[in-house]
Amino acid sequence: MRIIAELPHPDFKISILNMNQKFIIKIEQGTLEQSYKIPEMDLTEGVNSVFELLDEAFLKTVSTRFIEMGKDFRESYYRYNY
Repeated sequence: MRIIAELPHPDFKISILNMNQKFIIKIEQGTLEQSYKIPEMDLTEGVNSVFELLDEAFLKTVSTRFIEMGKDFRESYYRYNY
């Protein structure tokens, strides 16, 4: 697995990786992580197509999902520890 690009974003770290003929979009925020795998053959413009997928609407849903993930984890943690 190798990192082929890192994209700046004010709220999370975005890395594009390449492994086994797949692009992997890895998005991190604190201790949480979301990843998306896309076969290279599904994208006509290679890594440039990956950049196009990371539009404002998609990143907004990623942000919302991070909020939900954090809430879910906190609820589970408190059930276990209290």
